[in-house]
Amino acid sequence: MNKRFVVVDLETTGHSPKQGDQIIQFAAVVVENGRIVERFSTFLNPNIPIPPFISQLTNIHQKMVEDAPTFEDISEKIIELLEDAYFVAHNVAFDLNFLQESLAQSGYDKLYPSTVDTVELARMLLPTVEGYKLNQLAEYLNLNHDQPHQADSDAEVTAKILLLLMEKLNSLPLATLKQLYTLSLHLKSEIGELIQGIMNEKQDDYHEGYDFVHGLALRKQRPVVKPSEVLVTYEEFQEQRETLASVFSSFEKRTGQEKMMNAVHESLMDNEHALIEAGTGIGKTIAYLIPSAFYAQQHKKPVVVSTHTVTLQQQLMERDIPMLKKLMPFELSAAVLKGREHYLSIRKFNQFLKERNHNYDVILTKAKLLIWLTETDTGDVDEINLPSGGKLFWEQLNESNPSHLDFKHPWNQHSFYNRAQERAAQAQIIITNHRLLLLDVVSKRNLLPSYEQVVIDEAHHFDTIASEELGGRLDYFSIHALLSRIGLLDDKGLLNKVHKLCQKHDIRLNTKKLEEMLEKLRIECDDLFRLVHAYVMKKNKQTDSEIGRVSYRYNVQEENTLHWHTIQEQASRVRFLMNDILSLLHADFQVMDSYQEQLTKREQSHIHELTSAIEQFHHLSSEFADFFFQPHLEEVTWIEIEPKGAANATFLYRQPLSVADTLADTFFAKKQSVILTSATLTVNHSFSYIIEQLGLYDFQPLQMTIPSPFDYRSQAKVYIPKDMPAVNDVTLEEYSAIMAESILDIASITKGRMLVLFTSYEMLKMTYQYMKELNDLEEFVILGQGVTTRNRNRLLKDFAQFSQSILLGTNSLWEGIDLPGELVSSLIIVRLPFASPRHPFLKAKFEQLRKEGKNPFMDYSLPQAVIRFKQGFGRLIRTKQDKGSIFILDNRMITTMYGSHFLHSLPDVDIVSESFSVALHDFEAWWTSKKL
Repeated sequence: MNKRFVVVDLETTGHSPKQGDQIIQFAAVVVENGRIVERFSTFLNPNIPIPPFISQLTNIHQKMVEDAPTFEDISEKIIELLEDAYFVAHNVAFDLNFLQESLAQSGYDKLYPSTVDTVELARMLLPTVEGYKLNQLAEYLNLNHDQPHQADSDAEVTAKILLLLMEKLNSLPLATLKQLYTLSLHLKSEIGELIQGIMNEKQDDYHEGYDFVHGLALRKQRPVVKPSEVLVTYEEFQEQRETLASVFSSFEKRTGQEKMMNAVHESLMDNEHALIEAGTGIGKTIAYLIPSAFYAQQHKKPVVVSTHTVTLQQQLMERDIPMLKKLMPFELSAAVLKGREHYLSIRKFNQFLKERNHNYDVILTKAKLLIWLTETDTGDVDEINLPSGGKLFWEQLNESNPSHLDFKHPWNQHSFYNRAQERAAQAQIIITNHRLLLLDVVSKRNLLPSYEQVVIDEAHHFDTIASEELGGRLDYFSIHALLSRIGLLDDKGLLNKVHKLCQKHDIRLNTKKLEEMLEKLRIECDDLFRLVHAYVMKKNKQTDSEIGRVSYRYNVQEENTLHWHTIQEQASRVRFLMNDILSLLHADFQVMDSYQEQLTKREQSHIHELTSAIEQFHHLSSEFADFFFQPHLEEVTWIEIEPKGAANATFLYRQPLSVADTLADTFFAKKQSVILTSATLTVNHSFSYIIEQLGLYDFQPLQMTIPSPFDYRSQAKVYIPKDMPAVNDVTLEEYSAIMAESILDIASITKGRMLVLFTSYEMLKMTYQYMKELNDLEEFVILGQGVTTRNRNRLLKDFAQFSQSILLGTNSLWEGIDLPGELVSSLIIVRLPFASPRHPFLKAKFEQLRKEGKNPFMDYSLPQAVIRFKQGFGRLIRTKQDKGSIFILDNRMITTMYGSHFLHSLPDVDIVSESFSVALHDFEAWWTSKKL
């Protein structure tokens, strides 16, 4: 790397020099020949006050700059430093623009150097990094960054990042560099010049670690390892359990974990189903993985492990399986298997790589994928950090909706999805998720290798996911995305590509007619969903969704209004139009068959992509019939709309009222051993509710409850204020105002670090507004799910970033988040987590239960709420070192008969039930004594 780079960082009083903001610190680090050769740094006197928040951020105060030079004093030095050099910065646009404007104000000409943005370079070359802020990259690259937001420290770290990135760029194969160079011409900084220089120096493209396929460099595939012979039996291994202590630094022998291991082992060996509630801290993952591994090895049969989410799959594979492999006295093989949409199609990527698209996110995504292909062994999108536009682009690149070309193409041997299938077929432990597992059961498409033994983790979700998978969904945005993918003759969609190849080969295909029909379909669909949106707005004005949606339950046999008949007529038009398009396509593609030999592989690919896209209308036409015309006696159908969103923001759902019989017949009866585990399966110390929901009543499963090993009396304290108002005795505004004051009173003691759980989006939003008004000094950072952002991961990152933060969350934050003890010191449950009785599914479920002579509240609503309550409680104490408080601000805990069900679900913990002021006083004393 023979070029000269000057890495610059500025600290300023604000963002706009044109509005009077000034530089308060300038730093430059000079890099030549791959090493740092010079450093220059100085504070600068801005001759204006430094805003307090800038001083707090940078730790640069007024006294530190009083005797410093002004910017004019060092302007010539800066110009001299930057002469004939690349200007490098982390977010180069800000630093260069600010510097140019400052030079102009000092009477100098603006500089226009070649630039390198280390944010852009890192986004391209480090595709799997979670974030690209300077501190995140420093941590990822193991660089010390002791004084963030000070220019000298930031410039030093940025220079070291540049050196490491250039080192990586130099190591890339020539094939990848050539592709990158073409893309880099459309990036924001002059990265292309650097790539060109490296390409000129490379002699050949021989790399042992890569396979080269049609100009793409792919990481060489690792052979699938077959399992070895067992060396030790499970019983012998149990006698040597002290081995665990040498592998897990935090391991200690846990009676509960040993009990669960033995129960799982016995269930697998005896071919029986089991329900195991394992309290937090048991170590249930290892408790089911160890006996599963021994069973698979001994019987030469795989054990499937199913988790609730894809994220938990990754966690198992990346955190737990490597530790398990160290423990096992044999070579353990494990594989992750996800749906097709998670895997990159090499054929599709190569096709899109050759197409011109100047959209920045698409260009950046292509560049990231080129680098990623040299590194990834899986092709799984969950490994890569895509920009927002890249996530949309991924829909065109993944393995979903394969054409027959995908099975015949030479690249089929490099298919990441096929590779995942092969690994799963050889694996002893197959890690999947509930949705794919249930789709495999429902569709009978052999999405998973044959198996008889399965562990269902987070099993309290299994019936809900089953209900969703056995149901259906229809919405405008999915149809619009499909039509956009097909495109029109004058854009870059599939139809345009097929039209061009027809012109090239003089094939008479009715593309113009097809375009007219597709455009008409787009308009008709838009009109249909607008009609449905207006219909729901007439029927229901009340928002009752946790994300602010309005819902309406409907039954096609009972909707007899003129408006509904107009909807059905419009739905018929859409269906007929879809069928006409399919008929036209069928006729045209019979003509195409006779030209197959004249077409290139790429041209055949275009045709089959278009065919595959339009054939999705078969499924859509069936869904339209289901949702608008066919009665569903055992299902509930409903519509959700976004009242403040687009007029076609409409979603239709259908779900079976019960999945018990279906699961019993198609799943539990077909498998030898299904082990269901979770920290929350029982209600009032009974498994009756979950057995009823899952259809396990005829199978007599093993039932076991293993309490948490935590000492809750010393680690936690529960407060239930007596004087909180009943929600029905005051208005929503009054209740939210009281909640806001109470939350901030508690926060004044904890200094933030609080998670507040709501069951109503409207209440959360209103409480958030009241808290913002009361928090006028901005003592706390208040984050509201669905208010500050709807992105759960973004919300949790922001919560972790600020020490005095308060996070208000709804449904999805009641569980499935693992926040370390230092992040959450207090949990507040605003209302007991009963699902909204207004929700269409619950309304229908209650009607069904009444017909069966059951009590909907006691038999369904209450058990469901207790399980969610237990999940919420579990957010606080995650390890033996954690300490914290739980405030339950719903007086129904102590004023109703059913409140005892929630109290009995708590572990052995001290409970204070006094007025809020007395509880707060007690809490302050307890908090101080625990030195939290």
